[in-house]
Amino acid sequence: MAADSPFVVDPDWLQQRLGQPGLSVVDASWYLPAHKRGARGEYDAAHIPGAVFLDQDAVSDPESELPHTLPSPRHFSRFVGTLGISADDTIVVYDGPGFFSAPRAWWMFRIMGVYQVYVLDGGFDNWKAEGRPVTAEPTKIAPCIFHAQFDESRVVSLAEMRRIVENRESQIADARGPGRFAGTEPEPRAGIRSGHMPGASNIPVTALSRDGKLLPVPELRELFENAGIDLARPVVTSCGSGVTAAALTLALETLGHGDSRLYDGSWTEWGGLTDTPVETGNGEPAKP
Repeated sequence: MAADSPFVVDPDWLQQRLGQPGLSVVDASWYLPAHKRGARGEYDAAHIPGAVFLDQDAVSDPESELPHTLPSPRHFSRFVGTLGISADDTIVVYDGPGFFSAPRAWWMFRIMGVYQVYVLDGGFDNWKAEGRPVTAEPTKIAPCIFHAQFDESRVVSLAEMRRIVENRESQIADARGPGRFAGTEPEPRAGIRSGHMPGASNIPVTALSRDGKLLPVPELRELFENAGIDLARPVVTSCGSGVTAAALTLALETLGHGDSRLYDGSWTEWGGLTDTPVETGNGEPAKP
């Protein structure tokens, strides 16, 4: 496993265990339109032997109007059960670049009661670059029963987020890029205001890793502290639609921070409303 994080495994660790009973390997890749990459197409063309594809859009709550909304425990259990994933498995999730969308799957499994779940350091891009085994062969799946034990306390609702922004009872860490955070770049989704929640700190998800690998603990700590995050106080993580916020959660837990929660609606929900306070980079309220 990767030395600096109990939630990360290195490629050697995974390669040595491929094919072992009780190991589930999960491609949880998802991309923004700007990436110009297709997660499912890339998986079909090449994936780690034995890996299954977890569609981040399809696993979301089908009744929500927001993207990537956390599904009910029942929906999640049915979905991952059809992929042959058991709550008793050791689960390794990965994405293309490393530490972009894979931590979202890591977070979902954890709040559904699985703790033997890890993220592959370096992602699939690094795995391929090192000449490790890949295949285009479809993975044979034996559906199973997944028993979820949902921890609702790790998820922040819109009503709670309103209170947090007003009372500043928790710090807010936003994983979006600095342009979107400051309001100098438009949101990728139509109808969403630009800017950030009052009092939020910006820690872009891309800053958490180097060459697809999670930063060492001292550098992670410096990153959060330089962004104004007090690691002795509660933190709520957020992003565009709840995906990359989970990478901040993983980083915080790697630092031993045990009081973080994730705002699942994230900026798509907050910025899509007309009565939520929004600030731009200079602190001035953004226009509706």
